[in-house]
Amino acid sequence: MEAFTRKVISIIKSIPEGKVCTYGLIATMAGHPHGARQVTRILHTMSKKYDLPWYRIINANGFISLPKPDGYEEQKAFLLSEGVTFDEKDRIDLKTYLWMGST
Repeated sequence: MEAFTRKVISIIKSIPEGKVCTYGLIATMAGHPHGARQVTRILHTMSKKYDLPWYRIINANGFISLPKPDGYEEQKAFLLSEGVTFDEKDRIDLKTYLWMGST
C-alpha cells in the first residue's frame, strides 16, 4: 500500500462522530492537494476492509456526492444519527461541521 493511501485511511478514521470532511481536504492533509478523486477511489475500494466512516466524507460545497437513491439516503441517515444537520437545500454547514484535522 502506498504512503498516500495509508495517510488517507488514517485521516478518515480520525474524523470524529458528528463531523464531516471533504474529499479535497483529506487529499491535502495526506500530501496530495489535487488528489480528491484518489480519496474517492480509496473510499470505494477500502471502506469495508478498513471499517472507514465513509459517510463522513462530503464534497467541498457541503453536499453528499452520492446520487439519490444510490447511497445518498443511507449517508444522510448516518450523518443525521450523529447530529449533523442539513439546511433546506440538503447542504451541511461546513462552518459548523467541518473537521480540519487535529490541529
